[in-house]
Amino acid sequence: MIPRLSLVEPAQGRYLAFLEALGQQGFRGEIRSDYGTRLVQSTDNSIYQILPQAAVFPIDKSDLKILLKLAAYEKYRDIRFAPRGGGTGTNGQSLTDGIIIDCSRHMNDIRELNLEQGWVKVGPGVVLDQLNDFLQPYGVFFAPNLSPSSRATLGGMISTDACGKGSRVYGRTSDHLLELSCLLSNGEELNSVPLNPKELTSWKEVSGRTGEVYRVVDEIVCRQAELIKEIFPKMSRFMTGYNLAQVYSNDQQLVFNLNYLLAGSEGTLVLVHEAKLKLTSLPAFQELIVVKYESFDDALQAAGILVQSDPTAIETVDEKILSLARRDEIYYKVKDFIADEGSRPTRTINLVEFSGNEKSEVKAKVDQLAQIIHERKEISGEATGFYRTEISQEIKDLWNLRKKGVGLLGNTKGRRKPIPFVEDTAVPPENLAAYIREFRDLLESFGLEYAMFGHVDVGCLHVRPALDLKTTEDEEIVRKISDGVCQLVRKYGGVMWAEHGRGFRTEYTEEHFGSELYQELRKIKQVFDPLNQLNPGKIVTPLESKEQTVSVEAPLRGHRDRQIHSNWQEEFAVTISCNGNGACFHYDPNHVMCPSSKITRDRIHSPKGRAGIMREWLRQLSLAGDSDEVRSSGGLAAKFLNSAKKAKEYDYSHEVFEAMSGCLACKACASQCPVHVDVPEFRSKFLHEYYGRYLRPFRDYLVGTTEWSGQILSKIPRLGNALLGNALSTKALEQLVGLIDAPPLSTPNLANQLTKVEGLLTIEGLRKLPTAQKKFSVILLQDAFTSFYEAPLVIHFVKLLQNLGFGVCVAPFRPNGKPLHIKGLLNWFNPLARKNSEWLQKLATLGVSIVGIEPSMVLTYRDEYPKSLGFKQLPVEIMLPQEWLIQQTDQLRSNRILEPMRSYRLLGHCSEKTLALQSQQQWQNVFKALGLDLKLEATGCCGMAGTYGHEKEHYEESKGIFKMSWQHHMPNELTQQATILATGYSCRSQVKRFSGFRPMHPLQALLQEISENTSVTNTKPTKTFLSNA
Repeated sequence: MIPRLSLVEPAQGRYLAFLEALGQQGFRGEIRSDYGTRLVQSTDNSIYQILPQAAVFPIDKSDLKILLKLAAYEKYRDIRFAPRGGGTGTNGQSLTDGIIIDCSRHMNDIRELNLEQGWVKVGPGVVLDQLNDFLQPYGVFFAPNLSPSSRATLGGMISTDACGKGSRVYGRTSDHLLELSCLLSNGEELNSVPLNPKELTSWKEVSGRTGEVYRVVDEIVCRQAELIKEIFPKMSRFMTGYNLAQVYSNDQQLVFNLNYLLAGSEGTLVLVHEAKLKLTSLPAFQELIVVKYESFDDALQAAGILVQSDPTAIETVDEKILSLARRDEIYYKVKDFIADEGSRPTRTINLVEFSGNEKSEVKAKVDQLAQIIHERKEISGEATGFYRTEISQEIKDLWNLRKKGVGLLGNTKGRRKPIPFVEDTAVPPENLAAYIREFRDLLESFGLEYAMFGHVDVGCLHVRPALDLKTTEDEEIVRKISDGVCQLVRKYGGVMWAEHGRGFRTEYTEEHFGSELYQELRKIKQVFDPLNQLNPGKIVTPLESKEQTVSVEAPLRGHRDRQIHSNWQEEFAVTISCNGNGACFHYDPNHVMCPSSKITRDRIHSPKGRAGIMREWLRQLSLAGDSDEVRSSGGLAAKFLNSAKKAKEYDYSHEVFEAMSGCLACKACASQCPVHVDVPEFRSKFLHEYYGRYLRPFRDYLVGTTEWSGQILSKIPRLGNALLGNALSTKALEQLVGLIDAPPLSTPNLANQLTKVEGLLTIEGLRKLPTAQKKFSVILLQDAFTSFYEAPLVIHFVKLLQNLGFGVCVAPFRPNGKPLHIKGLLNWFNPLARKNSEWLQKLATLGVSIVGIEPSMVLTYRDEYPKSLGFKQLPVEIMLPQEWLIQQTDQLRSNRILEPMRSYRLLGHCSEKTLALQSQQQWQNVFKALGLDLKLEATGCCGMAGTYGHEKEHYEESKGIFKMSWQHHMPNELTQQATILATGYSCRSQVKRFSGFRPMHPLQALLQEISENTSVTNTKPTKTFLSNA
């Protein structure tokens, strides 16, 4: 059995003493020093891993003040902090071995909107997409547009002075800051706004550190004005960190603006607790043109022509990313737009966007560019063609392709993955082609592959060399390439830090600025943070400090990962490949990604958090011994003894268990994560190993065997409901087992109802059918949920198929094993999967389509079964209803509804949407073929997720998840409730539990419409709603 794991690095005593004092001072947010939290906060989207002492989650400004004022006491002056937002930084700028200040959990409110004056006030934890989704109805937006906009916080954007797409037109974050409300390292307040000379004089006369800040900064930027002008590059994609050149933005020195200095300072000068942001009107019209090329060089050389067309943005996506996109869910949305041009392959694209308030002007620009491309497309090295669109959804999908590019790189096959450490350089656009040529020569001299993407219009390309930092050989290359790129950047008049921050590339600061200006930067750090408590080592150290800045050679993720045994590395490869892109932190409640992360706002309960915690578990297991030796299950006596010690003995496995227990097993991460980190898969393996050491709760066995118990009770449904549904049993289930809201069995049961259906086929009957007739036959695969708890749905599907002219064979029920897998009962699941696979292959020899109703069960055959059996895919195709129906378009059209009863709205099942990527569109097409209207509602998880919502400890979270998304789509009127469709049994049950009605399955809506249409043509219509009772 696995050993007890206790190789944790405890937090230092002085930090624990500080945290205890912090709680006593009235800090109201969470204070966390557990190992799991520290591990999750130890990584971002960079190659580094720095274990902090703790993480704190302030609720408001007063918490931040308490924190900083306490740290100003002499005995705590060696306590260090780093503020953190979305954790999307690629250079480790928010990593620290001190205390993480995470403002994303609580300080995420949009506080005030003034449309008349064109500004909005936000907390630092507000996510960019959250803000712009809020602003969109008002016709305005916050202009900087970042790739990780679904999780990047405004505080983080200010910290790095982020810009992203369209910066040539819209500039950087600092260009849109009207006021920053900050705290200095001693807790003193500083409100930074643009100042005229008179106002500046007043602030310079203020006592305390605030006045000193204004005096020192003004003196430096005035005295060194000529040197600053000479050394700071004249580029739109400017460097991050202490932007002295913009404090006075004009030669007349009429306006002093400290915001330009604070933006990009990476939390080394102040803590921002509120930002007042300038708003920009949304352009009335947008058009995007996808320009296709046979090579990256061709796309790069075309930059000049594209810039001349005056677009809002130009973004380049290379062959590496396009090839990886073909294995991602985004591909189905954009494949027609990036298709090859005849025999000329599309290996690289430029996305060129035009926007404006006059449609004719936008169209004229696109027409002109399209004409140039068309005239030159036969010339070697020129664009091969283009696709243009003004459809907002197509534009959104194409930009999402670009946004997903960074994350997709983590899905590169092989041990070497494209990683960030020199990927944020910029040079003047006219030097870009020559610079990239030498950059590529440098990488190829080490025999490296690489990926490139970025903003050719402003001379900024993100280049990611492919390395495996689990090896010391590749680790050494990091330094060599970093130094080489630094020399190249200087040669071509560029900067090492364009928009992604400095972080652990800080050491090149003096080389770029020269010693004289470098010392001035240190003076600025000295006046803001003399004790070097705020993100120490980043950008510069205080002038009077003897501490050093951070170096490229810092602790890497690879240092820990290389300690994981090769067997574990192979089995949990995707877990280790998580590159920290943070797509799982998606803020939108109507997006399917990770509901547990959204409801808890705890990064532990995200795919990235769980993957990081699992990596450490694998590392500790590897250090404990050979993987084969630690995997054998312990005996009952040993498990009993270990379980008795759980409360007394620390075991890191318990922290992993807590992280895994909050997973809903919705499978969204398996497709929505660009790296395809599949948490339910490794969660199941973990639970299997964990309960090899500890006793399993009885509930696991009860839930795992629910398909068998359901089958038995379904034979006596009324007695079963009486036994389980009485007050005494309900109370016992809740208090003794921890299960609530047990669903009632269908009465009469399915077997009874099937006896009343005429014309059903048998397995033997199918064998005797002619081949031609088999094409008009279907095998309906039962599942426990619909067969035992929603038997009418099975009957309705049978009747629908018969109405469409198909013969139906309802296959004998066999347990699928999904509940076993969820609970990690792999010793039971794996043999069952093997046995069922053999049975299904025998069914397949009949030459008849096999269809199942419940998405979670059908997709288990496609996902868990092949992994269990070591197959790439199951040799048998088990289809979802819509996948099969869409192939029967002739039959659907011949039953076209002449007078539809209503339009419908579909709320899809999480697993169905994420594992069967075209499933929702297929439902829409099925309805369309019948002449029916079906709207696809964007929703997150319903919160039930099989048994998750029935487990007592998850009830409040289950309810909260439902409220976040699904509840907003639930109508109160009976007639409108009849329009709501849901494909998942769990989803329908959750709606019934919290909204009081049970939605129909799409199959039931189809049957109802066809039946009603038939009655209309024959007799008077009779309006009826189908029930699953």
